[in-house]
Amino acid sequence: MRMLVLGAGALGGYFGGRALERGLPVTFLVRPGRAAVLARDGLRVRSGFGDIDRPVDTTLAAGPGFDVVLLSCKAYDLDSAIASIRPAVEGGACVLPILNGLSHIATLNAAFGAERVWGGLAKCAATLTPEGVVQHLGDWHWLTFGEQDGRMDGRAAALAAALGQAPGLVAEAVPDIQRRMWQKLVHLGTVAAASVLMRASVGEIVRAGGTDFLLGLLERNAAIAAAQGHPMTEAFLANYRKLFADPASAYTASMLRDLEAGGRTEADHILGFLCAAARQAGLPAEVHDLAHLHARAYDQRRAAGRLP
Repeated sequence: MRMLVLGAGALGGYFGGRALERGLPVTFLVRPGRAAVLARDGLRVRSGFGDIDRPVDTTLAAGPGFDVVLLSCKAYDLDSAIASIRPAVEGGACVLPILNGLSHIATLNAAFGAERVWGGLAKCAATLTPEGVVQHLGDWHWLTFGEQDGRMDGRAAALAAALGQAPGLVAEAVPDIQRRMWQKLVHLGTVAAASVLMRASVGEIVRAGGTDFLLGLLERNAAIAAAQGHPMTEAFLANYRKLFADPASAYTASMLRDLEAGGRTEADHILGFLCAAARQAGLPAEVHDLAHLHARAYDQRRAAGRLP
């Protein structure tokens, strides 16, 4: 099963590298600068599950001949990403997006048709260092996806079987990917709103006395999901109540890492989406609105060139 990976950054580089380890033919669709680095140094991944150092195939333009496109761009780059991968999708590929949030699914459906678009989510923390190395953070290494109609006998199931479940990457095709994506948004929305507002990790917020704040935000996000027809299970909530009360947790949102690095954020696509969903459900959204405003004010400072 031939895979085209858009970009070779944090998640694209990590999952693309693990797919190569499993024997899949993988090509990275990258910009000229990243292509030059990969040609010189190969793909470099540093992870507690094993490092990767190997040459890779790259291309500057997509074309036909691929079975699946792994879409790992930031949500604010979605329009340009759609244009970049269109030749591959029109050539027969399906799209596996692992973007944060949910709003991108409707955009991709409109561009390519729902039959070509899967739901997907990554539970993995990674970053791309200034030297071009993919640094895996922590031990999360899950890739979950599924076809929107829930079928389990199609290309998504075949990809999951090819990737398998082993240290470094656990791939799973599921029939209820929309519910799984809401689960991710519930915990991601919690850590994003909290860590962006407080400019701190979960453990730092807990040690400062913020456990009740974190748990209240988790419950509010669960209520938003339930109002959208996707209630969280008690087992799910118990797991994340434990995480959001852990004084040793180093968990932060990628949004905070982007903010601290002076980069663009996905505030509109995560926090803005939750604000709108809360209002639609008739639920209070003061904390979500405040976190969204905080990130948007940062975006204004960044645009004006006023960051430290």
